[in-house]
Amino acid sequence: MNYQKELEDLLMIVAKEGASDLHISAGRHPTIRVAGGLIPLVKKPVLTPEDTAGLVFAMLNEDRQKELFEKREIDFSYNFQDKVRFRANAFYQRGFFGIALRLIPVEIKDIKSLNLPETLLSFTRKGQGFFLVVGPTGHGKSTTLASMIDVINHERAEHIITVEDPIEYIFIQDKSIIDQREVRSDTHNFKRALKSMFREDVNVAMVGEMRDYETISAAVTAAETGHLIFSSLHTNNAAQTIDRILDSFPPTQQNQIRSQLASTIIGIFSIRLIPRVSGGLIPAYELLIANHAVRNLIRENKIHEIDMVIEISSDLGMVSFNRSLMELVRQGEITMENALAYSLNPSGLQALSK
Repeated sequence: MNYQKELEDLLMIVAKEGASDLHISAGRHPTIRVAGGLIPLVKKPVLTPEDTAGLVFAMLNEDRQKELFEKREIDFSYNFQDKVRFRANAFYQRGFFGIALRLIPVEIKDIKSLNLPETLLSFTRKGQGFFLVVGPTGHGKSTTLASMIDVINHERAEHIITVEDPIEYIFIQDKSIIDQREVRSDTHNFKRALKSMFREDVNVAMVGEMRDYETISAAVTAAETGHLIFSSLHTNNAAQTIDRILDSFPPTQQNQIRSQLASTIIGIFSIRLIPRVSGGLIPAYELLIANHAVRNLIRENKIHEIDMVIEISSDLGMVSFNRSLMELVRQGEITMENALAYSLNPSGLQALSK
């Protein structure tokens, strides 16, 4: 098999079919994900271990191949014919190679095109603060962050730095200077890149993902010192996000980070992509806006009360996840069955439907 040609053929299928992901694994047909569902490419042969190795190595230079052998999994980005980009994770499974590729659209869509609330624009116009986009893998966190960063890029002259692993969306500089740094290629790690930011005359930073308390600490400190910081976490909602941040720190540091977070957080946006009745996916979301009440709850460690603040603060622009789901049901965009399946509080959702 000509693995380079076969890889190109598979990536063309992803683009042509509007798929979001491609999975390559020994013992299975190549499989794509379309509108949330996995579809095996049955016209393609079942892949052997030799096939998966060949397809993986077709994307990696010698250094990255060596890194894969040593670390047993690696993240990287892959440019296909300079037209389409993929975020990839190559790994071992049962001693064989596998890989998952996520399509990164070339175009950075705006907030309206993504069916996201225009309230998000207000956070892009802040002078400083800490804003988080949270949710499961594959539900639009990176796309949301890219859209928000691009608003700043087009609206005002700032120095923006992104720190990503790997770089996903490529920004075309407009009014802003945008420097995009990839972990390992351009910097050793998130923590070091954030600390260097203080010497780089940066106004805005986007941290692709906060993976440890040192990165979180550096990000919060940057927000404290006059920077506008955007980042993401794999959490389900605002309250869980704040708990996760606090719990990631040693007990002796939790009071300090609680105080810092209370003074710097400006908002938390939680997103899920729900199957749409007409086909495709549509976002449902929760939006926390950090007002005086929210900041006090964080300082006093009453995080469990944040859900109620969101629920009763719709007049301030806050949106609870259940209300977002119910609105989509009423608009005929999603089914009640799917709304209940994705809700974090199904009984509360059912109460709203009455």
